[in-house]
Amino acid sequence: MQPMIKLENVTKLYNTVLGVNDVSVELPPGGYGLLGPNGAGKSTLLNLLIGQLSPTRGTVTVLGVNPRNNGSLLGRIGFCPAFEGMYARVSGLEWLTYLLRLQDYSKQKARIRAEECLTQVGMQHAMHKQIASYSRGMRQRTKLAQAIAHEPELLILDEPLSGLDPIGRASVNKLLQDWIGNGRSLLIASHVLHEIEALTKSFLLISGGRLLASGTADDVHQMLLQVPMELQIRCSDPRRLAARILQDGQAELVKLTGNTSDDPLTVSTRNAADFSHSLMKSVLEEEISVNRLDTSDESLQSLFNSLMRIHRGEL
Repeated sequence: MQPMIKLENVTKLYNTVLGVNDVSVELPPGGYGLLGPNGAGKSTLLNLLIGQLSPTRGTVTVLGVNPRNNGSLLGRIGFCPAFEGMYARVSGLEWLTYLLRLQDYSKQKARIRAEECLTQVGMQHAMHKQIASYSRGMRQRTKLAQAIAHEPELLILDEPLSGLDPIGRASVNKLLQDWIGNGRSLLIASHVLHEIEALTKSFLLISGGRLLASGTADDVHQMLLQVPMELQIRCSDPRRLAARILQDGQAELVKLTGNTSDDPLTVSTRNAADFSHSLMKSVLEEEISVNRLDTSDESLQSLFNSLMRIHRGEL
């Protein structure tokens, strides 16, 4: 089977700034998440895939061809960029109709298709209004409509859920789940694990311009258990649990903000897997009820930091 995407030793330099560093990967058709913190190199990698950028070194192949200055490939790819490049003084319907005309749709078919796609992303109530009046979430949904309008083989999305309210996120997630479920290909970039996890179980982890790891959601969670992590625990007796955690020596830091079940107990640990085993034993022996356990948003950043240290030979 021909790979959907193939990168061989790809490096992209912006003068002396490294955008992507020696990336090699081959992906068959399917749904994939590109996960990394802000500034990791995700947008640079996506722009290499759509041919907006050319690599300083290495080769990029998308759907079997070189994407650079390849107009025919653009008809097979749908791209939703992170930036907003829309005309403010036209309506969403006019803007999308114009873009479809550039894809050789007739005037009538372009308008019908534009209406269908704007309705599909929940913009039917505002498609006749000027884009200048749109909220950030409305503009995001309009960009997604243009990405899917010409029915591409491959959808490439750069932080498509940014700026959406919970209802908008749910509807876009459903659209993208159906996209993958219908056998079409997708590459979505995000810095939020659960956003991608709701769509696909296949991940690429990127940080500092390097492709650090790839695997399933279970692989990512397993890696998260092996790195330093901050957790918040809500339980029936936070003071007693804090004392037990300190006694067991499985935490670097224990911070108590109150003494009721509504007050979280914050724990920093170097190895979440070891701590979780110790925690289960402690709550059973102390007869403490744990109501909720959350990980800090920084835990994912900790994973990337640890993977970078491995690549530098520090771990």
